[in-house]
Amino acid sequence: MRWLVTGAGGMLGTDVVSLLTAAGEEVVPHTRQQLDITTPAVVESAIDDVDVVINCAAWTAVDDAETHESEAFRINAVGPQLLARAAKRVGARMVQISTDYVFDGHASTPYGEGAAMAPASAYGRTKAAGEWAVRAETDDFLILRTAWLYGAHGGCFPKTMARLAAERPELQVVGDQVGQPTWTADVADLLRRLVDAGAPSGVYHATATGYVSWHGFTKEIVSSIGRSPEMVKETTSEAFVRPAPRPAFSVLGHDALERAGVAPIGDWAERWHAAAPDVVGLA
Repeated sequence: MRWLVTGAGGMLGTDVVSLLTAAGEEVVPHTRQQLDITTPAVVESAIDDVDVVINCAAWTAVDDAETHESEAFRINAVGPQLLARAAKRVGARMVQISTDYVFDGHASTPYGEGAAMAPASAYGRTKAAGEWAVRAETDDFLILRTAWLYGAHGGCFPKTMARLAAERPELQVVGDQVGQPTWTADVADLLRRLVDAGAPSGVYHATATGYVSWHGFTKEIVSSIGRSPEMVKETTSEAFVRPAPRPAFSVLGHDALERAGVAPIGDWAERWHAAAPDVVGLA
């Protein structure tokens, strides 16, 4: 099978390319510099003779999207539209990476794959538009919503917290936002398993199971680097106001995976312990 991967230089894209290459698959990787997914002629010329198109390219600067929504829309909505259109032309399956930010975060039980999207931020609006664009252009697609991503290749929350914990006597972290910390290597693995299984077209949630607050996650991160979790103090979102609203409840359900006969990613804490050596560089 021949896979084309956009955003191949990013945190998730790097793991997707590494996993597929290690499995002996033929991979055509394109970094942001190599392929402008918002230019129709460029996309059309790049996608030819492939079986799967995986779009890991995205505008992920959540706060900056509030003042640059048109630019974020081009990357998060127009780009997926062009890729899906080209994928359909060559008979390839389209895989679009989406996000928990398509929901408003006001729920109290896990969001189902079919729950109504109600984004509360510019970033969320552009990613929701990307989902609709893919659906409109092809009927052979997988939309994978993920959340709270971390990985070895690029900046992420655990790396930041580990660095700050080594520099400071105390950390203040919000406890009123909960979600599913998810390792990019696990998303890459789930993506491949869905494609290999011939999963029906639709939306799937590519997050770890269980959930935790940022405060609880930070305590695990700090423990991983040999510091006392007691140094992590709990605070509220009101103490850390950001330009873009953060969903208070970012927990996604996995019913579609179970229906497709594909196992979800494991428990967030167990997966963090497996990932920590690669992500924060400790054995």
